[in-house]
Amino acid sequence: MNINELIAIVKNKLQNELTIQSIKIEDKSFLHKKHKGHKDGKFHLKLTIKSHELSQLSKIVATKKIYNILSIELKEHIHSIQILLD
Repeated sequence: MNINELIAIVKNKLQNELTIQSIKIEDKSFLHKKHKGHKDGKFHLKLTIKSHELSQLSKIVATKKIYNILSIELKEHIHSIQILLD
């Protein structure tokens, strides 16, 4: 899977499962290329999400909800994920 396919899948899954006003997904893999644990095919994503639904939850509960939605991608394609909630 390439990064563009992964971003499309992540965006689709989140938009189908949550009420989101805006979402920005950035590939930050280049920041980690020289890290010891870096593996090809594993990506580092930064999500910036504006969601009234998630803003009603504590940050921990909102993050867990996102992790549950993206569980397959986190196991198979995402090495690291940064989540910023507006």
